[in-house]
Amino acid sequence: MAKFLNSSGTTYHLEELIKNASDRLIIISPYLKLNERIKELLEDRNRLKIDIRIVYGKNDLHPEEINWLKNLTFIRTSFCKNLHAKCYLNENECIITSLNLYEFSQVNNNEMGVLIYRNDDAKLYADTYEEAQRIIRISDEVRMSLEKVTETENQPEPSTKTMSDPTNATITSTTDAAPSYSKLTTAKLAKGLGLKTQELNDKLLAAGYLEAQDGELVLTDAGRVAGGVSKKGKFGEFCLWDAGMVV
Repeated sequence: MAKFLNSSGTTYHLEELIKNASDRLIIISPYLKLNERIKELLEDRNRLKIDIRIVYGKNDLHPEEINWLKNLTFIRTSFCKNLHAKCYLNENECIITSLNLYEFSQVNNNEMGVLIYRNDDAKLYADTYEEAQRIIRISDEVRMSLEKVTETENQPEPSTKTMSDPTNATITSTTDAAPSYSKLTTAKLAKGLGLKTQELNDKLLAAGYLEAQDGELVLTDAGRVAGGVSKKGKFGEFCLWDAGMVV
């Protein structure tokens, strides 16, 4: 039978759910922001090579947290537009709750949740698991990356106010211990993919990497996670992408 959880009960059982995952773990939460306890538990599951899927709607990670998550090889992250559900599952139980993962919610807010055991409520667990899988299917898997970038010398300025219009701007990503990775404007990336610039813009909009604001195309959190970089030029903002990016 499903069990009602209050704030402290939800926090306790969420930790137990993560800690007891032995085959798979699904975390669906609008805000990708993790407290230290959750990070410790995820690191432990990653060491045991548990398949972990995290679906989020907004990335609130700090740069050092992005690098931390990037190094956890058994965690896959996906971006889901308009996500508001909070659901946490392993192979034996799941929690549907108002609780977000970030620490303020767990300390200060009044939360509620429902704990569902697979053995006791097989149909309810199956329905929840199937909906979680549907959310994963409609989400875009993204690769967490954070690269220090510097502008190349004599970089041309964009010719209009939209992010996609500069045709020759490139920057090189460099770190102390890593090779360089070139960045391309939307126009140059489109050319390399055999697309028109507008066709690539449409794909980037559909993927949630760009959004329209006041007649301009603006880089989203998902776009940044996917490797996009927003730059300011004389005539407005434009966007640079990883040369090997596939949309």
